[in-house]
Amino acid sequence: MNGKRLARVRNMGFVAHIDAGKTTVTERVLFYAGKIHRMGEVHDGQATMDWMPQEQERGITITSAVTACAWNDHEIHIIDTPGHVDFTIEVERSLRVLDGAVMILCAVGGVQAQTETVWQQCMRYKVPIVAFVNKLDRLGADFDSVLAQMKDRLEIKPLPLQLPYYEGDNFRGVIDLIGWRLMLWDDESLGAMYDEYPIADDLLPAALQARDNLLEELADYDDEIMEIYLAGGVPEQKSIIDALRRLTLDNIIVPVLCGSALKNKGIQPLIDAVIDYLPSPREVKPIIAHNKKTGEEIPVDITSDGSLLGYVFKVYMDEGRRMVYLRLYSGTLNVGDDVYNTTRGTKEKIARLFLMHSHNKQRVEKASAGDIVAVVGLKDSITGDTISRNDDGVVLEPIEVLKPVISVAIEPKSSDASARLLQAMQKIMEEDPTIKVDEDPDTGQIILAGMGELHLEVAIDRFKTAFGVDINVGKPQVLYCSTIEKEAVSEVVFNKKIGEMEHTGQVEIVAKPNKRGIGNTFNLPQDINEGIRAHVSAGLEEACLADPMFGYEVVDIDVDVKKVIINDKTTTQGMKIASQMALQDAMKKAGVAQLEPIMELDAMSPEEYVGDVVGDLSSRKASIEGVIIKGKYHLIKAYVPLSSTFGYSTGLRSLTRGRGSFSMRFYGFDTV
Repeated sequence: MNGKRLARVRNMGFVAHIDAGKTTVTERVLFYAGKIHRMGEVHDGQATMDWMPQEQERGITITSAVTACAWNDHEIHIIDTPGHVDFTIEVERSLRVLDGAVMILCAVGGVQAQTETVWQQCMRYKVPIVAFVNKLDRLGADFDSVLAQMKDRLEIKPLPLQLPYYEGDNFRGVIDLIGWRLMLWDDESLGAMYDEYPIADDLLPAALQARDNLLEELADYDDEIMEIYLAGGVPEQKSIIDALRRLTLDNIIVPVLCGSALKNKGIQPLIDAVIDYLPSPREVKPIIAHNKKTGEEIPVDITSDGSLLGYVFKVYMDEGRRMVYLRLYSGTLNVGDDVYNTTRGTKEKIARLFLMHSHNKQRVEKASAGDIVAVVGLKDSITGDTISRNDDGVVLEPIEVLKPVISVAIEPKSSDASARLLQAMQKIMEEDPTIKVDEDPDTGQIILAGMGELHLEVAIDRFKTAFGVDINVGKPQVLYCSTIEKEAVSEVVFNKKIGEMEHTGQVEIVAKPNKRGIGNTFNLPQDINEGIRAHVSAGLEEACLADPMFGYEVVDIDVDVKKVIINDKTTTQGMKIASQMALQDAMKKAGVAQLEPIMELDAMSPEEYVGDVVGDLSSRKASIEGVIIKGKYHLIKAYVPLSSTFGYSTGLRSLTRGRGSFSMRFYGFDTV
């Protein structure tokens, strides 16, 4: 891919809280760009990007879907991501390979729980953002309130480039502050056509004030705009767009546009904003790879002439075929090429390459830097792996995967299904890193663990529909963890004959609690050889698999290895066992505390039922953080143990006569 084409490519995604309208916006973008010839609606199960039966049945996005379209001589690669908290991994791995994103907010709900989560994910990967306030046609829509929430809750600098325009209570179009025009959409053309008018006199005061605020903000960062602004003039449109682009790419400001996707209003300016303000592959923050052995940082030159470097961000089983989604950062990939998975040190072959349009595949013979493609032939590659031309040990940063928090016991309905279940277990874990399927060593039961009730429900459905395995399912169970309560010291000398060989090891450690959410950290002396070091680490990690009191996985502990005594009888296996025994002993001395997953919950309730909803949450051991008034509805924010949320959807509907709604996201672990 040459430099000119790279400059015209945009790899972007839509991210938002559930039901903010991501898929509806995507559908309109594809329709106006000529990629599809009929707009399907999410509520009818006809949306192009929601192709899975589980998505069509529930009217929500479950898996991230990839497509591409053309607009004004630019090539836009789009990933539509889920908004439900249970499928956060889909957003995480999409943002890992995207260059920019459009964050969609509901004009009524504003900044919601999952909005904050996706914002934090974008910031972790330094992904530039354009915001789109959707659903301005709905009763209770408040554009100014959404801007205030973005500023307060996300701690960002939102810069509105448009204002909503109403005729009475009807949302009709937008006032464009950059082009200085009123844009009204034609309902008969399904929003494909719009008319431009001068801004009417009665709208001028608000429009002038908004443009003045915009220019004042830009003047703080751009000398040319400052000079013109201080002189009382208005900079040229191109100068304003260029300044906005620079500040957006540096994550200093977030341009905000508005509209109503369901009513087909405001989409074309949003597509223009994707091109104007989001980066091409060569404008993103520097992509840094690492040498797996030395840790040396290696900057990646994003060009088709460079050395091949690709990143696996998704695996999907499609009608029995293993599809691997790949983002190419450098080089060119051809059908039939031999490649290396440098993460795993294995050689693989590219059998087929596809450009994806949701679930539809278009075969291609080659792909270049900047492309997002699906590959058949990569048998061992999983999410987070790096693909290169040679086994040079160069790897890209892996994806952060959260721990599962809820589980169910499953079993095949017949002995014939047992073998198919084992195969399906492996495949479903390759598809979704947040799903874990293991056999309980104490009971022999197969335990399916995931991020929430809906997550498990969809996984169980896929066992039946995608993999043809009928299973019986037990009741959901919360996955607990444990940690230690105080600091403890332990020294262990291990000396035992195992088989024909005597193994010896001696280790002294100090274990103390870590801050919640930090994870486990092991600090080993620098002067021990690599073989001993690896086995001591392995022993400590194995000790954390089950605490000595409850048998739960141990999290959030800090271990300092103070002494490693090595003599002529020391063996690596002896050191591993000594380390494991030392940490188990330290945990007994320190005392073990049981931890449970805590969820951040936002419940929307009509004003007259707020007391009942708060009372019900209190009975579920929730910590009520506050109540925010949003018109006739109130938003109750609370932290609640996951074990108390089972069946909450039914309970809330009952308390509010079917008018309440809620959303949750995983917050962290805390003591029971």
